[in-house]
Formats: sequence, C-alpha cells, structure tokens
Amino acid sequence: MGDLAIQRALITGGGSGVGAVMARMLADAGVKVAVSGRRVDVLDAVAHHENITAIAADVTDEASVRNMFATMVNTIGAPDLVIANAGMAESAPIGKTSVDLWRRTIDVNLTGTFLTFREGLAVMDKTKPGRLISIASTAGLKGYAYVTAYCAAKHGVVGLIKGMAVELANSPITVNAVCPGFMETPMLEKSVENIVAKTGMSHDQARASLAKINPQNRFIQPDEVANTVMWLCSANARSITGQTISVSGGEA
Repeated sequence: MGDLAIQRALITGGGSGVGAVMARMLADAGVKVAVSGRRVDVLDAVAHHENITAIAADVTDEASVRNMFATMVNTIGAPDLVIANAGMAESAPIGKTSVDLWRRTIDVNLTGTFLTFREGLAVMDKTKPGRLISIASTAGLKGYAYVTAYCAAKHGVVGLIKGMAVELANSPITVNAVCPGFMETPMLEKSVENIVAKTGMSHDQARASLAKINPQNRFIQPDEVANTVMWLCSANARSITGQTISVSGGEA
C-alpha cells in the first residue's frame, strides 16, 4: 500500500462515477473497501474486485447508516477511512425550488454526510491514523445559479468538515473535503440533459457551456479526484485537516 496510512475504507455512493473509481484505486492499492448505495445491482458490478465488498444503505436514514457500519465491522473490520461521496443535484430557479426538492437535496448531500461521518467516527479507532473525506463540490465554495439548494448543502458540508477538524485536532484523524468542478460522471450527464431539455441547445453545445466554466475549458476526470483522495490518505498528509481542496482547473 505504499505510504497509505489506512487499511480499510467505506465509500458511500460507491457504485458509480467517482465513488467507483476511488473504490477500485484503493482496492488496487491493497485497501479493503466497502462500497455502499441504494442500488444493489450497481454495487455488485463494482464489488467484483477481491478487495471490494458491497453493502446496501441509504445515507439519509440514521438506522441504515448505523447498520452499514455494523455490517462492515462484522465483515471486513472497522474503517480507518470514511469517504462521504453520496450526492444528488437537481436544478430549478429559486422561485420554483419546492420544499420537497430542498429537503431532498439537503438530506442526501448534507445530512447524509453528517450521518456517515458521525457513525463512521463511532467505530473508528481514534488512537490510530484515520481519514474522514467528503467529496463536496466547488458549489460549496461559490454560488451557481439554478442550484441554490445544492450550493446550500455543499456549503453546509464545508462548515461540517471545518468544525469536525477542530474537534478532532488532538487525534490522528483528519477531516477534509475535496471540491471538484464539473466532473465527467453520470451526474454531469443529467445536468447536460436538463440543459438540452430546457434551452433547446444540442448535446454538444450544452456540454461546452459547462466545460467553459473551468478555466482549462474541460471537465474534471474522476481519477483526478481519486488521486487527490489517495494523497490525503498518505502518511505525508497527516497535518492536512479542515481543508477544502478545489480540483477545478483554477475555477474561482
């Protein structure tokens, strides 16, 4: 495992996108990984690796999250790395943002991260190096039109990791957020489809409109985020805590 400070990991939203990429990268490095999500078929596709175990869970449900960690402890052992990656984003202008959309967005992105970190921390060995990492977003560092609920949730995640980092500063457990810009994942494709449906743009035009937000005029690739996570899991990153690491091509 090279200089990795961790041996067992849990990744929420681990069945697709960057969650699956992180799971495979960690597993290839010898880490025992539990991937969780609501769709068992998607999780099973990732869990073909000998070091990856699938655990069905809903991060918005307290009992489900608690059971997720209990299952992990009983199968591969307690985690020393917890990655809160599960997320969702729906777009609507503020005047058309329903309470249901607002609550759903907060529940998955913010409450889901809170429950994942709280219950993960409860089973972690606080005397040994550990990592709590949220895959947040540049939406937690700035504002974007038409996704105010998502921005609010991700800003909340940033506040959560900063508070937890101070609380855990006297332990060997660090707490950080990785904040990608628009990333080449299924969530991006849903955003593109939404733009096409609402504006009449072509698929290529919609993609280009999002890509140009990145000063490098491209989409972030999942492996770039995964490699950032790998660095945070190294022994050399033991003093990096309470940070929001933007992986966004210089987006301000």
